[in-house]
Amino acid sequence: MRAMGGDQVTEAVAGCVATLGTVVDRDWEGVTAGRLEWSCRETAVHVADDLIGYAANLVGDAQDDYVPFEISLEEGTDNSGVLHVVRTTGALLAAAVRTAPRGARAFHPYPFRSADRVGFAAMGVAEVLLHTHDMAQGLEIPYRPAEELAEFVLTFLFPHVQPGPTPWETLLWATGRGELPGRAPVTEWRWRNNLVLAADRLDLVGIRPAEARDLRLGGDGGFEWIEGGPYEGTRDAAGFLLKAYDAGVHRPEFGVFALVRREDGRAVGGLGFHSAPDEEGRVEIGYDLVEAARGHGYATEALRALADWALARDDVNSLFGTTERAITASQAVLARAGFTRVSEDGEGPAYELRAGR
Repeated sequence: MRAMGGDQVTEAVAGCVATLGTVVDRDWEGVTAGRLEWSCRETAVHVADDLIGYAANLVGDAQDDYVPFEISLEEGTDNSGVLHVVRTTGALLAAAVRTAPRGARAFHPYPFRSADRVGFAAMGVAEVLLHTHDMAQGLEIPYRPAEELAEFVLTFLFPHVQPGPTPWETLLWATGRGELPGRAPVTEWRWRNNLVLAADRLDLVGIRPAEARDLRLGGDGGFEWIEGGPYEGTRDAAGFLLKAYDAGVHRPEFGVFALVRREDGRAVGGLGFHSAPDEEGRVEIGYDLVEAARGHGYATEALRALADWALARDDVNSLFGTTERAITASQAVLARAGFTRVSEDGEGPAYELRAGR
């Protein structure tokens, strides 16, 4: 999977500047941007402020809050100057994304208090696309970005939203700016960066739909794998994630995680849920490791971290997993992680771990 983020930021900003550049002689201060309360000029400054803010958090390794600054324009800056600032701050975010280490994560409040470099890029693109739409609506000029940019935002920030007729129409609906046949209007919305759980030596990195699609098609999903990876089970799990996403039933926190070794940033396996918890709070898990990573305790470590996170939630009461009868190593992993053998139906034994163990 090619490196993503910087090019998308550059393309989105170029589209914004080209669209609004046709009306720099108009009054932006006296025109409201679409359904927003801001004027078009205030909205453009907001876009620039977000772009530089995302870049600052990423390169500044902010972990607890935004870097404490904001931009201000010199008195007398005209609309062309505002667009110059948007173009410049967009270039800074694109550069930050391209140069950030693969595993870099920095503060963003929703929903899990961090985002990676692609997440910051997707948030920047979302701000540009949506607010250019708002400003174009207020100024009564046409604007429609490339569908690939809208899809980039959806597959990295809106994994809980079922794809619609086109990515752009879906993104407008998902952010309360449009309608889709058969779907209720959206009045409140949030995007969702991926969940990352820390184990002792590993990070469990939530896989997003775009990454799952690449894995299913034989790619690396944007991860650097040790030799022999990813294993077949991870690719199969990515396929199940995609089916849930396409059906509109994907709950990202109950998806699939890549197991990334912290010492070198390389992925060694996959772990995740088969679905969201059922009505009784029961959910099935599955996992695999690249052959070269086996025998080091990674699966047990990752499973414990995932179990601790899941069983601390109000909607999960128990986890269970099944193994083939002949795969004793997998059975040992479940036992070491605290699971109890509860049955031996079908092709092999089943194990369960309940809350309050």
